[in-house]
Amino acid sequence: MYKTLAINAGSSSLKWQLFEMPEEKMLAKGLFERIGLPDSKSTVKFDGDSHERTLDIVDHRQAVLLLMDELIHFRLIHDFREITGIGHRVVAGGEYFKSSTVISPEVLEKLQTLSYLAPLHNPANILGIEAFQRLLPDTLTVAVFDTAFHTTMPEEAFRYPIPTRYYEEFEVRKYGAHGTSHKYVAHEAARVLGKPLEELKLITAHVGNGASITAIENGKSVDTSMGFTPLAGVMMGTRAGDMDASVLPYLLEHDDSLENAQQLIDILNNQSGILGVSELSSDMRDLEAAMERGDKKAILAYRMFVNRLKKYIAEYFGVLNGADALVFTAGIGENDTLVRQDIVKELSWFGMALDPELNIQGANGIISKLDSKVKVLVIPTNEELMIARDVEFFRK
Repeated sequence: MYKTLAINAGSSSLKWQLFEMPEEKMLAKGLFERIGLPDSKSTVKFDGDSHERTLDIVDHRQAVLLLMDELIHFRLIHDFREITGIGHRVVAGGEYFKSSTVISPEVLEKLQTLSYLAPLHNPANILGIEAFQRLLPDTLTVAVFDTAFHTTMPEEAFRYPIPTRYYEEFEVRKYGAHGTSHKYVAHEAARVLGKPLEELKLITAHVGNGASITAIENGKSVDTSMGFTPLAGVMMGTRAGDMDASVLPYLLEHDDSLENAQQLIDILNNQSGILGVSELSSDMRDLEAAMERGDKKAILAYRMFVNRLKKYIAEYFGVLNGADALVFTAGIGENDTLVRQDIVKELSWFGMALDPELNIQGANGIISKLDSKVKVLVIPTNEELMIARDVEFFRK
């Protein structure tokens, strides 16, 4: 029996789960929010109880120290050495990391050079790794890459139609993201459908503040909406998604407030998407509340969001030449009945029909009608469990 920590570090957050392996028993989970900001928040949940406190957390190193202290305080462990494995979510592994990897100084150095592929995520992931290595330097530590699942994409899917030398010299291509989530829900969908994953065609929709759609055939990713970085694809909470590349030089030439391309990329990552159009919030709950009040910008942002999701899902029906099921996951995908309803309603030509009651229940499983040719499922994602499984692989 081993205790493994699965870590998902964001720029101002650190999400974690503690597992007993190989039994895959989740012992506790928690979240540090607003790291580096006033009134940081720590949440620990176990045995049906939730413990919260507000404090000032300066950086990820302090968050890690607090996490380990909380594990001891709540008697989840008695000694730091009980943690025998740590798995870290890392968004972008580029062409270099095609599977999960034990972290060494050389691996960490290489990860630093790949931060440009996920500027919102990789630096935060690395902060989490470094913080734990200072505290538990001898513990088995594994990097689990979001991009790894998408390395099975064929070249016609991952290449961009630009001069070949940009791929050969600079590795400019589609890498995708959310691969750990897409892989998990695909396996769970096969279990729910009672069919081997290798015999299914699935379209998985990871729809949260970040969102991506993936076409999966025979258990392998064959195309995905995110691209060179997680900025591409569908419209998201604060990210623009796909748009004409000519807009960038045009804005740099005409908007005097823009000083360089990086400033514009920051706007496309942090001030666009639902937030940029609604001028209200990046949170779908805020958006839908505003829609009920008749807020025109909120209504437009919602319609644009559903439109972009719908188009990518429809495209992947073409990529797969039909699909057995559409699977919703992540924050919006798992919890927003209106988004699911509107997407499926506008894709009814493909043979999908929701059961209204099951959709409202948001059950973990099938939410489509019995006679729906294409099944529609809601599967709560569990990236942390996938991370713990990959750590276990290296323990064998």
